[in-house]
Amino acid sequence: MTRATPLPTKSVPSIEDRWDPARVTGVDELDALVYRSNLLASDRSVVNFGGGNTSVKALQADHTGRATNVLWVKGSGSDLATIGRGGFTGLRLEEIMPLLERDAMSDEEMVAYLARCQLDPSMPRPSIETLLHAFTPHPHVDHTHPDAIGAIVGATDGERLAADCFGGDALWIPYIRPGFALSKLVADAIASKPEAKLVLLAKHGLVTWGASAAESYTATLEAINRAASFVAARAEGGPAFGGARRPGIDAEARMGLLAEVLPALRGALGVDGPRVLQLDTSPAVLEFVGGDESPELSQVGAACPDHLVHTKRRPAWVAYDPERDDAAALRERLVEAVREFQAREHAYFEQYRAEDDKLLDPSPRVVLIEGVGMVSAGRTLKAAKLSRDLYHRAIAVMRGASALGGFVSLDDAESFAIEFWPLELYKLSLAPPPRELQGVVALVTGGAGGIGSAAAHAFVDSGAVVVVADIDSKSAAEVVTEFGDAAVPVDVDVTDEASIVAAYRAATLAFGGVDVVVSNAGIASSAPITETSSELWDRNHDILARGYFLVAREAARTLIDQGTGGAIIFVGSKNSLAPSKGAAAYSAAKAAELHLARCLAEELGAHGIRVNTVNPDAVLAGSRIWDSSWREERARAYGIEPDQLEAFYRERTTLKVNVLPADIAAAILFFASPVRSGKSTGNFLNVDGGVALAYPR
Repeated sequence: MTRATPLPTKSVPSIEDRWDPARVTGVDELDALVYRSNLLASDRSVVNFGGGNTSVKALQADHTGRATNVLWVKGSGSDLATIGRGGFTGLRLEEIMPLLERDAMSDEEMVAYLARCQLDPSMPRPSIETLLHAFTPHPHVDHTHPDAIGAIVGATDGERLAADCFGGDALWIPYIRPGFALSKLVADAIASKPEAKLVLLAKHGLVTWGASAAESYTATLEAINRAASFVAARAEGGPAFGGARRPGIDAEARMGLLAEVLPALRGALGVDGPRVLQLDTSPAVLEFVGGDESPELSQVGAACPDHLVHTKRRPAWVAYDPERDDAAALRERLVEAVREFQAREHAYFEQYRAEDDKLLDPSPRVVLIEGVGMVSAGRTLKAAKLSRDLYHRAIAVMRGASALGGFVSLDDAESFAIEFWPLELYKLSLAPPPRELQGVVALVTGGAGGIGSAAAHAFVDSGAVVVVADIDSKSAAEVVTEFGDAAVPVDVDVTDEASIVAAYRAATLAFGGVDVVVSNAGIASSAPITETSSELWDRNHDILARGYFLVAREAARTLIDQGTGGAIIFVGSKNSLAPSKGAAAYSAAKAAELHLARCLAEELGAHGIRVNTVNPDAVLAGSRIWDSSWREERARAYGIEPDQLEAFYRERTTLKVNVLPADIAAAILFFASPVRSGKSTGNFLNVDGGVALAYPR
């Protein structure tokens, strides 16, 4: 429990009624349910991602043509914001209602029974709370977890506050885990007071209903807005969360601090696989992490049972005093906080576990840094963003509940019963299987070119997130548009140390760090030695030798800081092995790259960092290098026309093939994957169609 905090009125805005009657005119009940569900969940302060459930009872023909009373209810694991007709499950209501006569029913019995009631066995498993919808004697039912309602049902004196807010319109149900018993309690409560307008589930959420889809939607909004006005009226207009704990730091200092500490945090979180991190320094988060009461408040528990599988019971809270602590001190404290969290999580699991339970993730999903911000973590970018978004909902609920006298949550036993509940874990099982590089962050220099963009595609397709780094910022931005939020563009000049440091900083602030670095930025030149200027020589070595050194040096610093190993991959050239006339500057620089990679493999192996090289040859397709004067220069060196180069290179290979960007990307992926090449370092892989002079020997 926490002491009361006045809540500014602005924190509890009313929900606007956006119902459009035209959207349900002439449609069937299921389409109206889809519209109502999408509309409710379009506001995440009303419906959490993946949470809540809606239903409608309708008369329709079954597979035999007979008129049947059907309960259409949300399928387990779907999201109301995007759900369509296929996301709902139809059940024969007349087969469900006899369950009201039972005194008890196990989860396993309930699931099996409902499966036999489905109109079609291919429909999704119905919501955990299907019986709640079936037993509520109204055609349209909504079960949601709105922030304003959460403030009341999550307050220390919630039942009294509910009576003050709603009077006799609300029925109060003490906390019990969803399922048969809760559904029976709700049904009995409504039967005892049929004039009630809504049900409040302690530490949980809201149930509303109506005679039509529009009435049910309106009932939900009226309940939320009534609660929001009540919370606002009880607030005294003072600062939230007890006011600022200490003066904050400015935005530039905050970002600089986070760039220094996030790799170490990411490494500590990734004890059982890499995590993608998401940073949040929004005003709502900064207000919370800077609050005087927040260290205690953050540890009370989850704001809603639906949050548990995504945010865990509590976040990790990490103290930070800018007047006393530097980045090194905060880095150490973050790692220590994660280790302590993991130890507590193991102890919690052992205390409550059943024989078949498995602890899948001992690490925090949310890390709150005092006065600095929030970091969410997930095995995928989507998971990290979901944890972040749900914790925003928790902050809103805690603001309201603390204004009403204090915030309460599920105790540890109740939390475990939700977090490790097979019916809740079933939702997670519906997610696609993990891809090979799930959670990996890859940085690709020259990412806007043919090979670089092909590598980015390969990484995203394998589950990684990607930093597309290129001196051509416009082209890099165009490349990432293909990947949604799984990639970010970064402007980098590999000959400029400050630019490289900035690129890694950008990667760290975007995703928490890096795991794989592909050094691919390059140029090419062709000239007889007698016509090779010192400027041409220096430019090749600045980009291809010095540039690769600078990129690798910063990669090593970040990877060592993370402490979880990683991979550095050089995109070299057949020319690093095979002599080629008229390209001495380019070939010598590429040879330097190859030997640098072998030196780094030896030096960084102790840290679990693998360094390998892919040697392409004549990758003309999609190449900006080959679209430059290099094409004419190489054609002149061979005494052929530029448009004959592809055929020339194909015919000189043993396999008689042209090498494409996707071929190089496949080789890069091989060296990036710890599954495919986890015990390989200091190696090179030629992808050249077979050039005898470059054969390893």
